[in-house]
Amino acid sequence: MRTRFLILTALLLAMPAIAEQTPAPPKTEPAPEIAPPPGVADADMEPQITISHRGRDKIEEYRVRGRLYMVKVTPRIGKPYYLVPSPNGQMARHNDLSPNFVVPMWMIKEF
Repeated sequence: MRTRFLILTALLLAMPAIAEQTPAPPKTEPAPEIAPPPGVADADMEPQITISHRGRDKIEEYRVRGRLYMVKVTPRIGKPYYLVPSPNGQMARHNDLSPNFVVPMWMIKEF
């Protein structure tokens, strides 16, 4: 019991010396702001979103430089869908934003 007390006392007396030997963390400075390349941080490239309500549906129109590129329609009941311009200029409906998505179809059984 006496040896435990002596070891504990020795450790407590050595703690300040151990703490002094521990190096302090280096002082850090915040990283400087990095300017984006010219032409990238154009304020006109930020999308402008216009939110309106038609009945109980929520309509979000996304525009860049005044040009409408997507409409998100969120009905009161059901999943939201997107209207995006098709090659002929009309707005086409997509349930997700991948218009090239093709559902795989395989012949399982033929009668």
